[in-house]
Amino acid sequence: MEGTNLDELGGFLRSRRARIRPEEVNLPDAGRRRRVPGLRREEVALLAGVSVDYYVRLEQGRGHNVSDAVLDAVARVLRLDATERAHLYDLARPPREAEPPAPAAVRPQVQTMLDALQAPAFVLGRYMDVLAWNALGDAVAGFSAMPPGERNMARQAFLDPAARTIYPRWTEVATETAAYLRLDAARHPGDPRMAALVAELSAGNPGFRDLWEDHTVREKAGGRKLIRHPVAGLLDVGYETLALPGDPDQLIVVYVVAPDSAEAETLASLAAAGRSGRG
Repeated sequence: MEGTNLDELGGFLRSRRARIRPEEVNLPDAGRRRRVPGLRREEVALLAGVSVDYYVRLEQGRGHNVSDAVLDAVARVLRLDATERAHLYDLARPPREAEPPAPAAVRPQVQTMLDALQAPAFVLGRYMDVLAWNALGDAVAGFSAMPPGERNMARQAFLDPAARTIYPRWTEVATETAAYLRLDAARHPGDPRMAALVAELSAGNPGFRDLWEDHTVREKAGGRKLIRHPVAGLLDVGYETLALPGDPDQLIVVYVVAPDSAEAETLASLAAAGRSGRG
């Protein structure tokens, strides 16, 4: 991982223009062999209405003080979605971190809310650290059994030898994890802990390196996840992610299942086993 967002800007722009075929934007290819997939730099410049030299400088991280109009034009040409567009702005105009982030702490009311939920739930912080959880979340994911320094969803996905067993659809989980880390890294440029985490994941799993170099970004939102529980077997759950007002770097993740489903029965059994164990 490079030290600044401007270092990352070129890789992001190259990866996005590589996705677009000339015919998709009404550019004739004239049957010529193309040395790179997707659009050429001069084609992006033409479609965005800027000079080739200006766009080249932008890809090289030398486009200081770039205007909203230019960024919007490039985003339009590259067909960026809302998340990618915001990421482009973060890269072109790196936010300034006033000071190193303080140690993450979950408000007591948040833990009370987790405990009141009748669904597996936990709080994710920066770097995808797991900061808090409720009893059913622990029963599903086993957070309390993890060493404190390893309660991190990215490390589990890429460094835990059992990850592909825990997540039968591991490729989906890995892609979403790397994409969210990239988004988070751009929002907090120059963070040494993020750099160390990316270096650790890159050294420990070639699959992470490939995903990181793809420059895909994605918000942590909602979806489905297939989890293999060591006792309960396969759990096919939905999940929703909620940002905490006042703590923008903390997210509540809740696993949800249909009330009359087999998964609901399994979660009820896990909850009952947990209460019995505490009793």
